[in-house]
Amino acid sequence: QVQLVESGGGLVQAGGSLRLSCAASGRTFSFSRNTMGWFRQAPGKEREFVVAISWNGGSTRYADSVKGRFTISRDNNKNTVYLQMNNLKPEDTAVYYCAKGRIAVVRTAEGSYDSWGQGTQVTVSS
Repeated sequence: QVQLVESGGGLVQAGGSLRLSCAASGRTFSFSRNTMGWFRQAPGKEREFVVAISWNGGSTRYADSVKGRFTISRDNNKNTVYLQMNNLKPEDTAVYYCAKGRIAVVRTAEGSYDSWGQGTQVTVSS
């Protein structure tokens, strides 16, 4: 059983920044072996891929909509993955979810992730 707990969401003006965190835990879970990802779901829309990072941070993949503005990182000593979001736009407003990858390769499809956090709300005002 894996638990993923997101934090750091909130209300910010356009152009502002937020840093999301996702703390992972689990009795048989080895955080450092897994790809981790962030997804988001805006009101009335399907959940979409945002970014993912490989087990050692050596490989990342970003959605085109966030490239150059968002940065993913991880600290395997703290079992935590981070999402630094800069130059936020109103269209970034969504619930952001942390997810654990099912396989070691960085993927964008939801089916490549098998554990999800409860989500944290990010609201960007214009």
